[in-house]
Amino acid sequence: MNKCMKSFISTAGFLGLLLSSNPAISATTSQIETLFNWAENTFPELFPDHQITQMIDPWAFRYYPATGIYAGVKNDEVFVLGGPWGTDNPTFIDALPNLLTQIEGTGGNGSVPACNDTSTIPQGMVVTQSGDVVNITTNGCIKIPDPENTNFCEPPASLQATGISILSTNNVNSFQTTGITLSLPPGVPDPLSVFAQNSSSCIINAQEELTNLVVNSNICFDMTDQYSSLSGLPGITINPPVTVTTVTSSVNQRVADCFATNAAFITDIYTGESWTNVNGNFVPIPNAAGSGF
Repeated sequence: MNKCMKSFISTAGFLGLLLSSNPAISATTSQIETLFNWAENTFPELFPDHQITQMIDPWAFRYYPATGIYAGVKNDEVFVLGGPWGTDNPTFIDALPNLLTQIEGTGGNGSVPACNDTSTIPQGMVVTQSGDVVNITTNGCIKIPDPENTNFCEPPASLQATGISILSTNNVNSFQTTGITLSLPPGVPDPLSVFAQNSSSCIINAQEELTNLVVNSNICFDMTDQYSSLSGLPGITINPPVTVTTVTSSVNQRVADCFATNAAFITDIYTGESWTNVNGNFVPIPNAAGSGF
């Protein structure tokens, strides 16, 4: 039997299970996202290439085309199908609460050591950490409660001057918008271009454990409220909802001197001082808060 036919049978079988009559899942979205993200971080050979969670009542699941594996949660029970577990029937792994308890000690439960406070992240966003890797994801497109604050993983403040400087370089791997069409005349800046730009920031007096940190994000924002006022302006067409999806990867490295880098921003997380790069010169920012990843 060829690979395509096997994939079709696996998919058809799993969809049949999805549509069968069963009690609805009782786990929260945050718990499910925590489990799936932890699995991706911990077993990348089985669950490669971050996938978005799909919901077909009573299931929440992710499918990994590279390995042909499904990971699903139904009624607080966790199942897998495909790959080493075969394609005949889903394999029961454990109850979700039990797995979350086991995950708790690995930093994959939303208590993220690399981030100062994850309790204020927007509804629908999940931040997890496994080792030196932090993943920030959204389940679909979410609204930003405070558009002025998008630092969702702000490093913890230092209790002492560590003397460690860390440069964080953020690369935008992909960028996509829907619901907005721009046909701007020459010289008029693109209001969405800021989302597609690579950037870097530098931290003074950082903790040692931030040195090799990698922060991956796959997030979608519903920006309809922010950009609806642009409707009717020359060269701009709005067809709600307006969404912005970005996939980024940020890598930290230790440097001798933040002021000798080309960072866009510098923050001393011990003193609270911050600077912005203006044409190669670092200018102090009055009363600025710490810069996040």
